[in-house]
Amino acid sequence: MPRLSTQTLELVQPDVARPAYDFQRTGIGHVHFGVGAFMRAFVATCSDDALASKGGDWGIAGVSLRQKTVSDQLEPQDCLYSLATLDNDSTAYRLIGAIRSIDVAPDHPQRIIELLAAPSVHVVTITVTEKGYGLAPDSGELDRSNPDIERDLQDLREPRSLLGFLVAGLRLRRDTVGVPLTIVSCDNLPDNGKRLRNGVLTFADEVDENLRAWIESSVSFPATMVDRITPATTVQDLDAAEQFLGLRDEALVKAEPFLQWVIENDFKAARPYWEAGGALLVDDVRPYEVAKLQLLNGPHSALAYLGYLAGHEFVSDVMQQPEFANYIRLLMSREISPATAEPAGMEHARYIDALLHRFENAALRHRTWQIAMDGSQKLPQRLLNTLRSQLKRGGPIAGLSLAVAAWMRYVLGNDEAGRPIDVQDPLLDDFVRMRSLASGDAEDVVSQFIDLKQVFGTDLAKDGRFTSTLAGQYRLLVEKGAAGAVRDYVGSSGGL
Repeated sequence: MPRLSTQTLELVQPDVARPAYDFQRTGIGHVHFGVGAFMRAFVATCSDDALASKGGDWGIAGVSLRQKTVSDQLEPQDCLYSLATLDNDSTAYRLIGAIRSIDVAPDHPQRIIELLAAPSVHVVTITVTEKGYGLAPDSGELDRSNPDIERDLQDLREPRSLLGFLVAGLRLRRDTVGVPLTIVSCDNLPDNGKRLRNGVLTFADEVDENLRAWIESSVSFPATMVDRITPATTVQDLDAAEQFLGLRDEALVKAEPFLQWVIENDFKAARPYWEAGGALLVDDVRPYEVAKLQLLNGPHSALAYLGYLAGHEFVSDVMQQPEFANYIRLLMSREISPATAEPAGMEHARYIDALLHRFENAALRHRTWQIAMDGSQKLPQRLLNTLRSQLKRGGPIAGLSLAVAAWMRYVLGNDEAGRPIDVQDPLLDDFVRMRSLASGDAEDVVSQFIDLKQVFGTDLAKDGRFTSTLAGQYRLLVEKGAAGAVRDYVGSSGGL
């Protein structure tokens, strides 16, 4: 089967959507670091919609900091690729033409530096995961123990790190064209814009004492919130797409229909019209991050722990059980929504409906075990802060407490059938020590867990309403199992 490219484009089946603009003549105005599946299903898709809507020279120059895999996929196809949108049994394909070039950083470091200094480039976006920034995960400060950071601080002629490339490019930009630039982190790290800015400024201070002032006046780092599930592409997916497209596409990516991109409206120059792809430009991203953490991530974790205990592998399997589907809707509408601010353009009722559809989407095959990982780090933001708000306002807490009790039962290491659980968590040693409590008195179990101050802080242990409710829900889980516990919750219409 011939490979997808500009030369074979006319062979693509007619019912496959094509770029609605002349992508081969689109100039480059946008550089992106980290051209993985998420970028191609998210940033490039929004840029494709922006180009179709408003035109302009907003083609993307893609940069891979390490791997040649993406280059091997895209270069033979003239950077053209397909996106498969998965909605249960339905799959829709479209071609994306927004990426116009791809470079692997170790092969062409100087070319990338020059791209960052090009006067035609106004925007840089980044999806390199939290580890790719060279920042300490706890403080967000420059990680001087990172060998690439250490090396680049000594010699910036051929950078290896993201920060090294950004600072080298900004220095050349200042020294040549002096045109302002906007750099947008699209990774899920706390205060992503602020952290990236601080990292760049700290690095710049060490290599050029005059560079900081220019960056502070000429470069902005908007905060963002991103959300779209992009399952890994398999050989079977490539084969299925080949039959549908009529061509072989080695760069195919998959995604759910849902996409959310909230961007702080802090741009130093022109930008693509990303609103055409669903982006929302706002003054403050933080309320949207909180709403996502509490309304999406909290219920997702609740489904994971309760669903895994009951023997379900995927979130969609859990949602096929009526008692679990009813539980999660009640949890979101009665306990989480009232305790969560409703930002403009993110109406809770519509957002909850969209989230429920996402949870039900069987094509995504989101594993409960995967979502359940590292719960001790996730629970405070996803569930416990909502619980604090409900306690303060006197609202119901039974559903939230049931989710926390399910986490406790999960990390103690056995599901309801007695099968061992491969618990992945930084506090695993503490949980192993506590496993002798698994069948003990519920109050004793709660007392041991509530002493984990890195999870529960010091305030929740003093709240009698919370501790008694949590003990009751834990006892219910032991006696009736996860399905029985959620049936009781639904039957009481939200409970306490």
